[in-house]
Formats: sequence, structure tokens, C-alpha cells
Amino acid sequence: MDKDNKEDFTFGRSCDLKVPVTFRISQLEGTRHPKSYTEVIEKPELRFHGAQSSTLSDLYVVCQLLADNKPLTIPFRTSFKAFKNGYTWNEWITFPIRYCDLPLSSQITFTIWDIAGPRAAVPVGGSTFRLFGKKWTLRRGKHRLLLWSDKEADGSIETTTPSKSGSRDEMGRLEKLVKKHERGDLPKSEWLDKMVFRKMSEIHAAETEKSSNLYLYIDLPRFDFPVIFSELEATPSTSSTSNIVPPATHVPPVPSISTSFAADPYLWAVLDPDVSRDNPVEDKHRRLVRSHRSSPYDRELKPNTKIRDDLGVILGYAPSQALTSEEKDLIWKFRFYLARDKRGLTKFLKSVTWRDPSEVKQAVEELLPQWTEIDTDDALELLGPGTVDSRVRAFAVKQLTRADDDELMLYLLQLVQALKFESAASDQRSSRSTASAISYDDSGLADFLIDRAVQNPILGNRFWWYLTVEVALEDRVMAKMYGKVIYKFQTRILEHSDNGKERRALILRQAELVATIAKRAREIRTSKDPRPKKIEKLRSFLADSKNNFISMPPLPLPLNANIEVTGIIAEKSSVFKSNLYPLLLYFACSDGSEFPVIFKDGDDLRQDQLVIQLFTLMDRLLRQENLDLKLTPYPVLATGPLQGMMEFVPSKTIATIVNENGTLLNYLRANHPDEGSVGTYGVEPSVIDTFIRSCAGYCVVTYLLGVGDRHLDNLLVAPDGHFFHVDFGYILGRDPKPFPPAVKVCKEMVDGMGGAQSHNYARFKNFCFTAFSILRKSANLILNLVTLMVDANIEDIKHRNVHEQIQEKFLLDLTEEEAIKHFETLLNETSYFTKVVDRFHDLAQYWRS
Repeated sequence: MDKDNKEDFTFGRSCDLKVPVTFRISQLEGTRHPKSYTEVIEKPELRFHGAQSSTLSDLYVVCQLLADNKPLTIPFRTSFKAFKNGYTWNEWITFPIRYCDLPLSSQITFTIWDIAGPRAAVPVGGSTFRLFGKKWTLRRGKHRLLLWSDKEADGSIETTTPSKSGSRDEMGRLEKLVKKHERGDLPKSEWLDKMVFRKMSEIHAAETEKSSNLYLYIDLPRFDFPVIFSELEATPSTSSTSNIVPPATHVPPVPSISTSFAADPYLWAVLDPDVSRDNPVEDKHRRLVRSHRSSPYDRELKPNTKIRDDLGVILGYAPSQALTSEEKDLIWKFRFYLARDKRGLTKFLKSVTWRDPSEVKQAVEELLPQWTEIDTDDALELLGPGTVDSRVRAFAVKQLTRADDDELMLYLLQLVQALKFESAASDQRSSRSTASAISYDDSGLADFLIDRAVQNPILGNRFWWYLTVEVALEDRVMAKMYGKVIYKFQTRILEHSDNGKERRALILRQAELVATIAKRAREIRTSKDPRPKKIEKLRSFLADSKNNFISMPPLPLPLNANIEVTGIIAEKSSVFKSNLYPLLLYFACSDGSEFPVIFKDGDDLRQDQLVIQLFTLMDRLLRQENLDLKLTPYPVLATGPLQGMMEFVPSKTIATIVNENGTLLNYLRANHPDEGSVGTYGVEPSVIDTFIRSCAGYCVVTYLLGVGDRHLDNLLVAPDGHFFHVDFGYILGRDPKPFPPAVKVCKEMVDGMGGAQSHNYARFKNFCFTAFSILRKSANLILNLVTLMVDANIEDIKHRNVHEQIQEKFLLDLTEEEAIKHFETLLNETSYFTKVVDRFHDLAQYWRS
């Protein structure tokens, strides 16, 4: 290459770099200070920490590659090493992924762990390192990563543990100069370099001594040329055999006219920073196309057959699918025709140019009032964060008034969240243009919910608890808004009827009951007593007449206000053997029955609450189509950000059943034998039927919500054959284990039906296909309900594209026949080998606890 030609550039593309991602974990720099004697006395377990020992403790590093909040590899850890003079690993890590397959947002998390006792570890610090720099260049050479003390590395896009801090110390400045020197950007002088590096080592020692920060040093490969992020276009001429970066990429000043654009590997797509802004030419075109002079003509406009088909396709789009400018213009053109179609409103509102006052006026003041009644799923979509105009939101609230209390209870969790998107809750009003035609008045959603909650005590009870949890969360602005709603709700209760004071007193007694139990649960959880002692303390606390738990005036149970409780049975209550030691409380009911409840402290139950709510909704949708799959969505109620209660369903885990009975059939046979049965293996036919139906139901609903972390200890079977799942800490595709099956069916479940070749298993598959087909029809409703939860700060929903996660499960781009066929393939995958990995081994690993 001619070095004098200044227009030649030398670089490589990441899509051509077909070698595995590799780097070296070098050393840890900084001083680790042991905990003070005061801290050790307060927390005696600290004396087991490696930092307290006089010698260097056995640290190890765990690293993982992530992108877009998803792991690309399993975590890797450094091998054991005994340190003498300092923490130096010098260990190369190679990930099973190539540079050419890396997304632009790829980053590596590093967490250094230390001993915290037998079989326990604590994080020394964590750091998140982006593989591509600001200019899309693959980072190379030596890097110093800032460790965030006592924290695990956060691999999310908006990470809380970045490897670089805003301020740069003297050592950071010098290390940047050293990098330039190594690259040849600075002139080299041997005698001067020796003096400089000697002085730098002195500065390094001094900086380390006075700094409280810890730094992890890593080395990345140094390629001959800068590597720029690039995605390879799928062209026939692309070679897939090259395993090295091309030595140079030559960009000619002016490409030949005859160049084949599709096949030229040297043509680059350049991002336009203004692509998201309004194009004035397109804006002018839109105004001409939608000229309001043609409005009288538009009122009588009818589409021909082809356009009607095109409109039908657009109206069938999922709520998350964006409309093109052509589709928006088409909908606007036939807006008066579409006003008679209940599916058309959400798509029409997406077609309105909200910065154009004349369009907004016609859409909201003329068309909206004459639009036909819409379905509940569309009303919920209009209450989401995308709808700003309060008149549109008020229209959606009006549609919800048609729902009965039972249906409203199903959506209440999301409707309480929708209050966050109301204008009254927004702090942006001051920045809005006064000339805008958009209305920011109150839509009346809060008043509607309060009215219904006042009229129905059962609904009102659940409404009060949802609001209470929001008030207790960290977002103080929203907490204040929800506090105002609670105040208004309680005021309206007092005004509503003669028993208003009594209703309010019942609510306050519930809060007092929960607070007292929560305090005791926290004490039991944090105490060092063995479990038998914890149980003894709980029972003595409940039996103490001073605490008023043995007998109390009738009180609606917070978990289910239909149940009136009169006390807690102390001798039956217990403490579970679990990390958080949840309480098992047996409530005595007014009708003489008992209601067992699990109370948890220290655990956020809002995600479980959401999953159970969606299970309950799906069960109702299936029953509306006369399909009873015997689902058991036990109620869950979060009574605070880190506490809550759920119904206890007497049952056993599959792991326990297999240990005690050998098989599920033996367990069912022991509880409900029927020796004269034909085809049910000595079990009552109704019990086997319940088992098959409930297996099919949970198989489909857990697939649609992407429930993860399934093992034989969170799959339960009741003596009457009801199968159900518990513990929903991972949903929407997240799973701590590699290679999770999409459809959760384990060998023990199939054996309980009589094997994969049995008639019962064929029935199970047919139930699965029917349920999947029914729930696909309500995909938009489920999508909109989950979307309304995006700001609820629930672990597996925040910062994620929940629409994409759920939509791909429903397979909406396929016909019903194709979708069922694909689901059958997923169902059968549990007994197939894949090309690369022994699937049987993976599934065995997955289902073990």
C-alpha cells in the first residue's frame, strides 16, 4: 500500500474477525482493608471472611459476556490460585463466541469473590466493561477497570457498575499516555523512556497507597489494525472461511458506476443521526395527502376489495408493531369508514400526527365520540404510556365501565399501574407547549377505580393493598401521587354509607395485623435459632392472649376478602425450612373452616403476584371456551415491597414424591386407589383426568410467560391430582440454567400419565394444542397487561422489551395450524437429540434442583 496516499484507510471489520473472544485477567491493584473490630463484634460472621486473615485470601474472578440485558455465555471463573505477594492471575479466558457474532452493546461483567465462610462467598467488587468504544471500535490492549466495592457486576445496558468513573486520577492519565506510546502515537526515546517508566512506578505505588479504590487489570488482544463494528450483509459472494482480520481495507475515492452494490464488501452503511427527526419533505407530503379540504369527500370514502384486505392486515397487527408512514396515511384516508370497526381505534390514534392541532382536533373532537365501542384489550392499550391526550384516556375509561367487578378484579393490578401514566402524575406539564391541541386534563381513571372500589368491598380491599405497596416504594414522587389516591378513597368510603367508619376500621385492622406478623416474621428470619426453636417461638407468640391472635373480631383476610377470619390456630402454625424461613399460618374462619396462608418477609412477591394474576386470567379465558384445565392459581398478595402472603395448597413436590413413592402414579394410587379402573393404572379416573388437564394447562401458561428456573422442587402435585407450579423468580425467558427447554414437561410428569406412548399422553397433547389455540386469540390482551407493568419496577420486566419476549411465544406471524405445529415441535424437543449437544443430558441437568 502506498503510504503517501493520504486517502487510504487501514482498519478491519468485526464481521470478518472469526476468532473466539479472548482476554487475560491480569491482576488486582489496591489495598484491601480488613473490617474494624467494631464491625466484627456487631457481625461475628465477618471473622470468617478472607479479608480478615493475615495472609492473602483465596480470591477468584467470575466473568460473563452479556448484550442487551441477556447473557451470551455462561459465567466463567478463574482457577484456584494461592497468592503470595499480590493478587496476580495472568489467566487467559476464551469465550465460546466469535468477534464477528458480537452485538454492538456487548459487555463483560467481572466480579471478584472472596471467602465468607463454609460454602459461601461475598463479592469484593464488580465492574462492567464494554467491548466496543464510543466510536464503535473494538477495544484492545491493557485496561484498568474500576471495581465497585462489595457489589456484583451489573450487566444491564444502563449498568450501575461501569468500568470507568467520571473522574480520572493521575495514574489513569499516565496509563492513557502509555497506551499511546505502545501504539506508536508518541515518539520513543530509549534513555528517556527508562527514566519515565521508573518514575511512573513510584507514582503508581504512591497512588495505590493513598487511593481507597480497587482496580482490576485485563489485557485484550492487540490486532494489527483498529477493528470497527460491522454486521455482515447476507450476500452470495461473502466468504465464510476466513479466520483472520484482512490486513487492510482499501476504500477507493469514487466507486465505479458498474459496481454491484449488493456484492461489494467494501460499501459501508453510514448511520444518519437525524433519522429519528421529522423529515420536512415527508411532513409537507403528509399535509398534502391529508389536506383537510378533502374531509367532506373522506366521509363517504369506501375501500375497494384490495384496500379492505390491506386494512384488515394492519388492524391485525400486534399492539407493539409500528406503522409505516404509508400505512398511517391509508388509515387516515379511510378513518370515517373505520369508525365502525372496534379494532380500528388504536391503529387510527397511532396514525394521528399529534403535533398537528387540526388533525388532533378532528381525531379527538369529531371522530372519537362517534367511534364504536372497543374491546377491553384495546381500552387497556389506550391507558398505557403511549397515550398522552386525556380525552382518549377518558374514552378508554368509559369503555371499562362496561366490565363487571369480577373482570375488573382481573385487570386491577394493571389499572393501578396505569395511574402513573396520567397527566396528574407527570412532571412534564411545565415544558408542554401552550399552543398544543392535546388535552392534559384528568381522564377520570382514579375516580372510576375509587367509585368501583367503594361500591364493592372485595374489590376495594384489593385496591387498597395495591395502593399501599406503591406508597411504600422508593419513588417518592409516585408514592405521593398514590398517597393522594388512598386519601381520596378513604374519604369516599366514609361518605358512602352508614358503615363507612366500620369499613375503614376493618382496613386499618388488616394493616395492623400484617404489620405485626411481618415484624415477627422478620425476627424469626434473622434470628440464629434452629428451626424447631423458631417454630416454638412462633407458636408461643400466637398463643399469647396479649397479642390477640387466638381470637379476634371477624376480619376480612387481606389475601382474599371473601374469607372472614376470627383468629390464628397456634398449634398448627409452623416455619418452613427455607432460606427466608416463611411462616405457615392456619387462620380460623367464621364458618368453622381453616385457611392456611404462607407469609414471607424479605422477598419481593410482586412478580409472583403478576404471574398468578395472568394465570388466573388465562384460566378464565379457557373456561369461557368451555375448556377446564383444572388450573390452581393460588392467590398471592404483596403487602409491601419485600413482604407478602399466599395461600398454602396442601401438596408435595415431585422431588419428595419420587423419593417417598418412587413414581407419581404410586403417589396418586396411594391417595385415590381404584383397582377396577380401566386405563388409569389403579387410580380413580377423575384424579388422572385432573392430573392430565392441569399438566397441559400449566405447560401452556408457563410457556407463554417464559417461566424459568424449573426443577423438581417447584413442581407440586396435590393428592387429588392437581399439578401446579410455584416460585416465579424468573419469567419472560430469563433462566439461571443453560439450555432451558421452551416447554416445561419433565419425565416424571409423562410417567404419571402412563408414558409417552399412552392414550393419556395423547390427550395431554391435545389439551395443550387446544389451550394454546384459545389463548392466541387473546394475545393482545395479555401483551397490553404486561406492558402496563413496565414502570412497576418488577425485576424481570424493567429495562426489557417485554412485547418481544411474549409476542414470539404466541407465534402471531404464523397461521393457527403452523403455530400449533411449531408448538408440537417444542413439546417433542424434550425427547430429541440436537445436533451439537446431548439434549437428554441438558434436560436432566435442568430438571435437577
